[in-house]
Amino acid sequence: MAETLLAILLVTSSATGSTLVHKYPAKPIPSARLSRYKPDKAEVLPISNLDNPWRTSHAFEPNVLESTSTATVHGDEYIWSKPKSAIRVRTASMSKEIPTGTSASPAKDAHLSAPPDKDEEYDRILGYNAEYLTNLLCPHVSMCHQKFELILDELAFIGHPVCAYPDGTWKFKPEVGKGLIRGRGSRNRQMSSATNDDADPSDAHPEHLGTKSAWLQSFHVVLVLDLPDPSSSNSGNVWKYFDIIYERIAFNLTAVLFREQVLSNFVEMECEQLMSIRESCIAKGEHFSTYMAQALAQTSIAPAMQVLFDAIKTSTIAYITIHDLPMELQLPPYLDSLLKVESDDDVDELQEQDAAEMWGPHMSYGWRLETLAPWKSILLLEKDGFDPFTSLRGPHVSVSDRPLVDGLIRFLEVASITLSLADMSSLLDWDLDTQVYPVVRWLVEHRRAKIVDVVHPGLKTVFTLPPKFEQPLSELTAEFEQEFTDPSVASLPEILSLISTAPSKQSDNHFYATVVQSRDLIPIYHDVVLWMLKRGLLIRLSLRIRIVATRELKERARLRKHQRVRLPAALDEKAGHGKPIAALRRPSALPWLSLSPKTAHSYSFPGRVRASESRVSAMVIQEDDGEKLGDDDADDDVFEDNEPGEGAASEEDEEGGAASIITDPSQATPLQQLWLATMSEGKNEHIAHRFAHINQYFDGKMTDDEILYRAEITRKQLREVLHVYEEYLQTFLHP
Repeated sequence: MAETLLAILLVTSSATGSTLVHKYPAKPIPSARLSRYKPDKAEVLPISNLDNPWRTSHAFEPNVLESTSTATVHGDEYIWSKPKSAIRVRTASMSKEIPTGTSASPAKDAHLSAPPDKDEEYDRILGYNAEYLTNLLCPHVSMCHQKFELILDELAFIGHPVCAYPDGTWKFKPEVGKGLIRGRGSRNRQMSSATNDDADPSDAHPEHLGTKSAWLQSFHVVLVLDLPDPSSSNSGNVWKYFDIIYERIAFNLTAVLFREQVLSNFVEMECEQLMSIRESCIAKGEHFSTYMAQALAQTSIAPAMQVLFDAIKTSTIAYITIHDLPMELQLPPYLDSLLKVESDDDVDELQEQDAAEMWGPHMSYGWRLETLAPWKSILLLEKDGFDPFTSLRGPHVSVSDRPLVDGLIRFLEVASITLSLADMSSLLDWDLDTQVYPVVRWLVEHRRAKIVDVVHPGLKTVFTLPPKFEQPLSELTAEFEQEFTDPSVASLPEILSLISTAPSKQSDNHFYATVVQSRDLIPIYHDVVLWMLKRGLLIRLSLRIRIVATRELKERARLRKHQRVRLPAALDEKAGHGKPIAALRRPSALPWLSLSPKTAHSYSFPGRVRASESRVSAMVIQEDDGEKLGDDDADDDVFEDNEPGEGAASEEDEEGGAASIITDPSQATPLQQLWLATMSEGKNEHIAHRFAHINQYFDGKMTDDEILYRAEITRKQLREVLHVYEEYLQTFLHP
């Protein structure tokens, strides 16, 4: 939603000048601006008191300032008063900031010189004279066919003006095959080569010679925005905010209107009809509302502007029709967050890049979309009774589009919140990146679906409630009672109460155990969950796992490491002298490496604690399964000697023997790798093998669904690992 949008204007230019053809709404109202009050009796007050915030906020109270006015000393002209005839009054040097380089130079307060009409709604807009404003909004021909931005007082005007050739012909340029050229640039507002006075009509596209205009030289659809207050907004994001509004609304709408003007002179005919209705209403002395009603009923552009304005203000999709050509226009739902200085809404460049890679550049700002990942699911949304199957099977679908439509219908039939996108890809035999993801992006962009976490088919999923609801609870309860009339279904407040207390339970905290409690009710409660998810009433809690290195584990690992530094006394007697254990680092130097896992696991040196059984077991498992569990170089570091104060010994000193969390097992240090290997001591070799394979995902960030997908294991296999290594794992639920 763009809460700063004030109005949408359609202005044109002809040989007789510029004209405000239509505007919506009839009376746009800008937001109130704070103004500094100047207290009376300034000559007797200290200078510092003039800017006192408290005195300023209470300046109109009689007990704050004395009743004596400086008007008796300096006259009435000394007292400041807000202008009555206009909202914005400034000198020419302060009233405009024209980044697009417009050559307009209005005289001081020129917009106040014209006398008001009988009904100012016809010829005034936001306190300005319509003629003065349209002269600014219809730039020179050299500035057409590119982005237009004008800052005037506290208003921002954004659009994309287009014009005809000097001979009055509207036609496409040769670049039409590459799309209309936009004068993007950064802030220099460089001119594009789309249209200029020296353009040769013979350069037009040969397939479309264009149409000859009777009077229309240029037209401009302008979005009028209330310039965000720099004291309460993030000024660094204002230009990005304007860019998104331009790209998603102004440029797309103008492109369609320009196309219809070139092909059928549509815009000129619409403008003639609107001006005819306007002149008729003015001649009859009718109110502006009468003109507005007739314009909405008799033209195509006027209702399109109304629908577009209302959709932007309500953060919905604008479904408009331009000359029998349907269009869908929208802004990101959370676009206004770019203007608010809130830490929760701040998005760094890395997050923006990730969003652009997953969803595309046009959906990277202001959408707040879930991660598009194979372990996620999709929830289809209802749109005012719209049936996608009926629409897709209609006779309007061409033969060439039929294969695409059939594939989309298959996807809609398979899509379910109990299946992940990877599961849907397998069922449809589609490629995940080139077939599934594009369909999902299209559905999400057009607000036909949203990304959610997978819900267990038996509803054994733990949910929690959002911090706030999008609708009042009374309205939601009424809708719920109307939707679910079965007496076996609990009321919405009761369901919400049960869900809110479920996460605090140690067991049986999922939706089935707390709410459903009967297999026969699973189908109807599945619909309940769908209904609640569509309205944002449920947040799934996913299992996340961290690895904890306990004090006892570190002590065992420390003993094992120190015992590897020198040969034990029993072996020292046989060898005749003490040697560093460097010779034992190479697997070929271990005579028992080729033994069975059971024998190698139980092997120990006489007179010492078994030093390498966990490590040896891991080696044997690698040989048995033919898989590589980790980086060989990193594993070798575990066995290498470390000088005091270096490597693992230094890390051990820093730990001090206290329990700690291995924050990122995938980037484990040599000492942390030793801890992980020591955890598998005495464990079943196959489970130890699985733990060594998946512990890289136990960082507290990955959900259980992501772990299952990345590790390619079943949920049962994950539960086995969690049970066997329970003493070293910290599990918790988090959205």
